[in-house]
Amino acid sequence: MVTTVTHMSGGNLPFGFGASDREPEGNGGQPDDLAGKIPLFAELQKLMSWSGGPVNWDLARQVAISTIAGAQHDPTVAERQQVQQAIRLADLWLDDATDLPSGISQAEAWSRIEWIERTVPVWSALCDPVAGRVVAAMGQALPEEVRAQAGPLSGVLNQFGGMMFGAQLGQGLGGLAQEIVSSTDIGLPLTKVGTAALLPENVAAFGAGLERPPDEVRLYLALREAAHQRLFAHVPWLERHLLDTIDAYSRGITVDTSAIERAMSEIDPTNPESVQSALMGGMFEPEQTPEQQVALRRLETLLALVEGWVDAIVQAAAADRMPGADALREASRRRRATGGPAEQTFSTLVGLELRPRRLRDAAALWWAVTEQHGVSGRDGVWAHRDLLPSADDLDDPLGYSERLYATDDEDPLAGL
Repeated sequence: MVTTVTHMSGGNLPFGFGASDREPEGNGGQPDDLAGKIPLFAELQKLMSWSGGPVNWDLARQVAISTIAGAQHDPTVAERQQVQQAIRLADLWLDDATDLPSGISQAEAWSRIEWIERTVPVWSALCDPVAGRVVAAMGQALPEEVRAQAGPLSGVLNQFGGMMFGAQLGQGLGGLAQEIVSSTDIGLPLTKVGTAALLPENVAAFGAGLERPPDEVRLYLALREAAHQRLFAHVPWLERHLLDTIDAYSRGITVDTSAIERAMSEIDPTNPESVQSALMGGMFEPEQTPEQQVALRRLETLLALVEGWVDAIVQAAAADRMPGADALREASRRRRATGGPAEQTFSTLVGLELRPRRLRDAAALWWAVTEQHGVSGRDGVWAHRDLLPSADDLDDPLGYSERLYATDDEDPLAGL
């Protein structure tokens, strides 16, 4: 694991600038060395011209890629073939574990940079709502007389806020790119459904220390990826429901303007580290209002149901075929339940947690439903979101399974 919060000093300059953007040492780095300044001015002008939303995603992408450029490993031809073979075999195994047919149209091996490039659009949809609220609150944190006279400068403030978020979210993405093992690793599709992908470099890192053969680790993670793909491909409302739930949670976040006022007063425009400290210092930690608690509980339950279903059918497919299935299942559960440093960074920045805290409860519930209603009854629950278990149902999986039958002995899942 790597920490995603780095100091912006020395060779690691703010907003993704490289060493070539600094003033040359010749001539003592004097301010009148305009030739040395031109690249920096050109880059600043480009960054300040962003008008695509509350987060400068061009900058985020640039920072994310620069974060991992020194450790980039492009999959070899052999690794790409291994991933494709593992995904095809995994998809075949799943045929015996679920009624949902294959959802894979193509299998790919991605580098970390490819993961960043492919997933930025979805991250934008996830993060922009909260970022927009914070950038607006930054403007409101200015003294009233300053706001009244700001005029066109308000646009500059928005662009500055977009740069701040872009730089920090870029670091978060760079960290996630070193932890993520597949395209659906966070529990929702970050790219086009139907494209199953593993990151060979991160798959190897996941398997390190587990004392299991690399082929087995790869196949187990391919099973999880293929299971996610089946669910999202054949439950058409699920992806939209997840994104809408995340959006509802984000829109309910209230920003502590007093904290932003304090942070704004501490920002020194000549010291980029003060900007980073303000962002990472909890300057807009969400206040847990009753509405927020309801939204958070709904999001956590939905994520747990997705991950619990994947956990259950992967175990059904692998238990009798893979010697290390139990060990790999436990390692995967711990990893998803606790999250890594990069996930914690996103939680700090935008109040967004994508961890299925009740994964084990959800897996137990799906097991209970399977025992009583069979594979078809379990998978039929996804036919409509009104059938999905609630957070309370996770406390009573056997009771939920029994209640799936109507009092007149008619199975509500019949015909689904």
